[in-house]
Amino acid sequence: MKKIYVPVDNSDYSDASIDLAVEFAKHFDSQLVGSHVYAAKMHDVRFKQMEYTLPEEYQDEVELEKQRRIHDTLITMGLQLISDSYLEVMKKKCEKFNIPFEPQMPEGKHYIKLVEDIQAGDYDLVIMGALGMGAVKDSLIGGVTERVVRRITTDTLVVRNLNPIEEQQGNILVGIDGSPESFSGLKTAIQLGQKFNRQVEAVGVYDPYLHYIVFNSVVNVLTERAARTFRFKEQEQLHEEVIDTGLAKIYQSHLEVARSIAKDEHDYNLKITLLDGKAYEKIIQYTRKTEPWLLVLGRIGVHSEEEMDIGSTAENLLRLAPCNVLLSSQRYFPQIDVKAEETLVWTQEAIDRMEKAPPLVRGIAKTAVHRFAIERGHSVITESVIDKAMEAIMPQRASEKLTRVAKEIAEQKVLESGDVQTYICGECGYAAHNQQPVVCPVCSSPPERFQMVNKDSLDHIAIDEGGTEEEETFDGVRLQWSDHAKKALRTVPRGYMRRNVKARIEKSARAQKIHTITNDFATHIIDESMGEAAAVREDAPELRAMQTQTGSHNTQDSNNFASSLQWTEEAIERLNLVPEGFMRNITQTRIEQRANEAEITEITLDFAARVIEDGRSLANEILGEYYQQTQT
Repeated sequence: MKKIYVPVDNSDYSDASIDLAVEFAKHFDSQLVGSHVYAAKMHDVRFKQMEYTLPEEYQDEVELEKQRRIHDTLITMGLQLISDSYLEVMKKKCEKFNIPFEPQMPEGKHYIKLVEDIQAGDYDLVIMGALGMGAVKDSLIGGVTERVVRRITTDTLVVRNLNPIEEQQGNILVGIDGSPESFSGLKTAIQLGQKFNRQVEAVGVYDPYLHYIVFNSVVNVLTERAARTFRFKEQEQLHEEVIDTGLAKIYQSHLEVARSIAKDEHDYNLKITLLDGKAYEKIIQYTRKTEPWLLVLGRIGVHSEEEMDIGSTAENLLRLAPCNVLLSSQRYFPQIDVKAEETLVWTQEAIDRMEKAPPLVRGIAKTAVHRFAIERGHSVITESVIDKAMEAIMPQRASEKLTRVAKEIAEQKVLESGDVQTYICGECGYAAHNQQPVVCPVCSSPPERFQMVNKDSLDHIAIDEGGTEEEETFDGVRLQWSDHAKKALRTVPRGYMRRNVKARIEKSARAQKIHTITNDFATHIIDESMGEAAAVREDAPELRAMQTQTGSHNTQDSNNFASSLQWTEEAIERLNLVPEGFMRNITQTRIEQRANEAEITEITLDFAARVIEDGRSLANEILGEYYQQTQT
């Protein structure tokens, strides 16, 4: 980072950008270029538009020309003096540390001149504030910053942290999705981590729920003929057999490649984390949880076209992430041998066999073989291993399956009626069937971290939870819901929110070959989904006030239940069906406020249930803005 470009405008974010740039220059021996754009011509145009308001004695042609010259001279000189003053602040800070400094004062439209300067220069990095002088309370990203970011291809660090440099805490988080931009960002993040003595963590996110939620939504609007053509049953089965089982492994392999790059090229032990869900949503939750100093992202993602200005995940995080964000525009391609599984060896026969798969599916097929081999403890991949692993996913076999739908459905029914044993990893949630893995192929957890679940154990739990009720999914698969699980689902606000959460529960159950949905299983996903929605809006002042007001009401059972009113045990049990934490605290406060208004000293089950039902509209209002954003 030999040359760093810093736009300045005397705002708080501009000052923070200057301070951060000085720190970068101290660590990398960089030259700093400060730039302030002034718009004299814009003022000249405005003056001419307002000439008609001048007194009558100034309206003659000679006097108007004179006033124009005076105004033009004063405005130009004044703006130049202001620009010089802004840049003088940066100059003095650079002189203090003997940092080479170059001032620039171009005249024109702010973002246009900045883009022209950056594109014409040989800058390694641009550091600029997220907001400028025009920022207001609800601003997310400044107009100049956004326009500049979209139009340049230089790595750009957007500054949000206004604390003094010496008080800034946190590590460096880098998003990895397999794109060359994300791997370049990783290398930059490691360099910064080593220079600034901050830990670097790589996080990857895969979404196994998206296609299921989409199918679940589309099935109700397609005509019967269109549904037959689309063939939902085969589509969903193919996703579950081929794509879903490979997604986690694919994104885990991206993280493993990142760890290899860090170790081999930088002698750095990289921490890696794999999350499941929507990428920007999971990453922003993780930033709120870990509070990093810097979030590093590829400007575009692995599925983007090269000419795209910025990817959707990067754009959302640029607006919403509560920390500094560095967008990596450079590209880095890991060495091919880095991507290979170090623990697996392929025989020549196996390699030749894999070459027969069409190029479009070869990557997923190879990943599936890797997963199968690691799960069963193989170190050498032979043709026999491929035969077993590829039984359900080789393209010709998939085609055969699509012509034998009735047989497949019948076989699935037999499978569902049998005592299928599922082993679920306690670390990442990966599910293996009928054989306990020797190691988790996703997170490498040992076999003792797997918990065995089968049909009998789930049915027993379901009986204790008030029995079960069968429901049919959009593609005809039948799942059993315990009574308590259905009650837990009803705590989620109606409409899109509840449909989305229900689809996630169904998808998770099917992926793990679980045919009975218990309260614990459903509640875990409900809590996570509701927590995600609350987290996105947790920075809102009105919600913070609610949290402060209800912070001491963290209920678990009737023994440690904190309240100034008397609650029956049944009412407490009903309250505890609401997801623990923020949502439960708000619900308890609302119930107690209603009780005080009605001069009720004891809160019963009926009273609590009525207030909770009445309050669903409030929950929808709180979460509405977030879910509208996710649909646009």
